[in-house]
Amino acid sequence: MSTLPSLHSATIDAMVDNAGRATLPFQRANREEHHATAFWFNELVESTGEEEVIRQYLVTAGESTEIKLAEFTLRADLCAPVMSAEKLVMADFAEGWTHLDDLGVAVMPTAGLHAHAVRKGWSWTTDEITDGLAATDEDIAALGESPVPAYLLGHVLDTGTGEREQAVVVGEVSRTGDGGVRWAGELPQGCVGAPVFVGARLGGDRFKLVCVGVALSGEGHHPIATFDRIRTSLRALAAHSDSDSAFAEDSRSVGPDRRGWHWREWRRRG
Repeated sequence: MSTLPSLHSATIDAMVDNAGRATLPFQRANREEHHATAFWFNELVESTGEEEVIRQYLVTAGESTEIKLAEFTLRADLCAPVMSAEKLVMADFAEGWTHLDDLGVAVMPTAGLHAHAVRKGWSWTTDEITDGLAATDEDIAALGESPVPAYLLGHVLDTGTGEREQAVVVGEVSRTGDGGVRWAGELPQGCVGAPVFVGARLGGDRFKLVCVGVALSGEGHHPIATFDRIRTSLRALAAHSDSDSAFAEDSRSVGPDRRGWHWREWRRRG
């Protein structure tokens, strides 16, 4: 990335530029409760010199998915053409997610969301947390017990209006004694499940943007489910999953069918 005078402002700019359209606010449908943030993640399955095989998920905090009927708020820049409706209602919401081991994270394959958009005559125009942004083992190992500046990209609940504007929340991350990573700072209502970033110095004024992981709720210091562990769980999940799935639809909602999973997986030419 380009050399910039302020790591703080450069990290925020890079985060918004690369992941500003990756987040989705959701809540219990028709109820002002259970507010959280999810985000799109592209898992790199295979890479050769000529092409990449990618698998795509929504990712969030597992505790936020335990509701039957949920609604996503759709921003205009996430859809083309722009939808007239601002809400996407999903039935049997909890059943669409798989919880990753004991990480506190849940994932949903996005094939049903893409299929729903096609049936309705539009397409998603999101950003994704790519494999290049998601923290590696080395990135997590480089974090120490001394706090470093960090940035959460989530959808804060305005308790007066109910609106869910995207916001950058500034805090710190550090390693804990047991090797985990925690967020020190405010975790506003609606931001559980949001991605957390740092600007990792590369020497001199150069840096790279790193998505450390998923913000989880806690007391005082909030744990972060880190991407090194998320990757490990996803690979194990894929290795043991050979089922197919579809999304059932009625006139106002989408929801997972009981037949299992179906990933949005594709090959991309380099």
